[in-house]
Amino acid sequence: MGLQLPPKITSTVQLFTHKSVSLFSGFLFAGAILSSCQVPRTALPTSGNVGPRPTAFANQTDTSGIAKQNWRTFFNDPQLVQLIDTALAGNLDLRIATQRIEQARAAFDYTLGYLAPQVNATASAGVDRYGWNTLNGVGNFDTNLSPNIRGSRRIPNPTPDFFLGARSTWEIDIWGKLRNRRKAAYMRFLASEKGRYAIVTALVAEVARYYYTLLALDGELEIIQKNIELQQNAVDLVGIQKQAGRVTELAVQQFTAQLLNTRSRQIQLQQQIVQAENELNRLLGRYPQPIPRGQSLQMRELPGQVITGLPAQMIARRPDIRQAEIELQAANIDVDVVRAEFLPSLNLNAYIGLQSFRAETLFNPASLAAGVLSGLAAPVFNRRFLKANYGQSVAVSREAFNRYRQTILNGYSEVTTNLRGVENYRQVAELQAQEVDVLRQAVSVSKDLFTGGYASYIEVITAQRSVLEAELALITTKQAQFTSLTDLYRALGGGWE
Repeated sequence: MGLQLPPKITSTVQLFTHKSVSLFSGFLFAGAILSSCQVPRTALPTSGNVGPRPTAFANQTDTSGIAKQNWRTFFNDPQLVQLIDTALAGNLDLRIATQRIEQARAAFDYTLGYLAPQVNATASAGVDRYGWNTLNGVGNFDTNLSPNIRGSRRIPNPTPDFFLGARSTWEIDIWGKLRNRRKAAYMRFLASEKGRYAIVTALVAEVARYYYTLLALDGELEIIQKNIELQQNAVDLVGIQKQAGRVTELAVQQFTAQLLNTRSRQIQLQQQIVQAENELNRLLGRYPQPIPRGQSLQMRELPGQVITGLPAQMIARRPDIRQAEIELQAANIDVDVVRAEFLPSLNLNAYIGLQSFRAETLFNPASLAAGVLSGLAAPVFNRRFLKANYGQSVAVSREAFNRYRQTILNGYSEVTTNLRGVENYRQVAELQAQEVDVLRQAVSVSKDLFTGGYASYIEVITAQRSVLEAELALITTKQAQFTSLTDLYRALGGGWE
């Protein structure tokens, strides 16, 4: 027989036990909340952590540069300007970039709804059959025995549930998580706009490169046609000399072979022109058709010294660098969003509408129901997933930082390479022009000597071939300089406005 405590002591013990359990549960919940609030912290790289950068390009200190010129003024060629206008209106890559901007804009608009309550109109119907030995079963049975419950207010079993009204959920942004999501989406929208500008600059430069390629091919074709006429005259002349017995058939065959070789190069150039025109038409977003263009590169003056401005201006103007910088900022904001996931979230749920367990009484004013429920939830056992997500977001941020640095390095390298190219190709072109003059004189001298019998036909053929190759090399050098100038303009951030 056990020990019987007085009723007063028994109640005191039960009260103490209940309070101890409640207190212990409170401490346990508080400990869980505090442990969940331990947010990891990692130093994130920013655009200011790139380190020291060069302060000038090739010792130039002029603050103005060619990148500030509008592309219409920079190229100053009506045919090229018209082609660029057509490309900006019809290029498919540019249209794809425009749709990416619209996607980023829609994503930003979507995030605007995060801060507002989500309200849904709801119409629902259900049924629940409760067991007689359950809490609902006993409670509903006892309720139906009450004299206050009569007619349609008696609870049936199974019990239908009809609801017509509105339900709302709302997460209170106490840590700025939702505002940061919206901010990151806005930054990516800005980055998409910079990405479109980067495509514009690349498109303008690409159209100009193909245009100068066509001008160079036109110049080569002019040189080939002129040499074909000269070589045809040489063949006719050597044929006359053979009839006079001054040369053999071998000389006629050598001059004829040279003429045939030059004609084959003419056809190859014509095919290259067709290919270049089709590639340019593709950039313009249209089917193959002739490309209108101005005079060949033979008649164009080479550009002189160009002004680049300062590296800081290049970084501020280049769209791809600005895009990489904005994407880095968005990635750092994403880290803040993930860090906020470790903190408790406050949610508010509410509903209002008509609710009844009988369809015929659903629209009765007595069926009006409303409720509000708020809750504070903090992660406890799923922190491993949050830590993995946090580590991933930090890695993405560091990747964006390295991509930003890489874009700056590429920009400085492109500017330096093309700046040196403009100057070096100018010097090469001057020397090649002198070489062409000397070789032309050599061709004239060799013809005179051959006519007088003081030089062989091999010397004449060699002189003609040398001047042809020198003239073609000069055209190629001019094309390289115009291309370097175009690439320098793009590398400095010109061509998007």
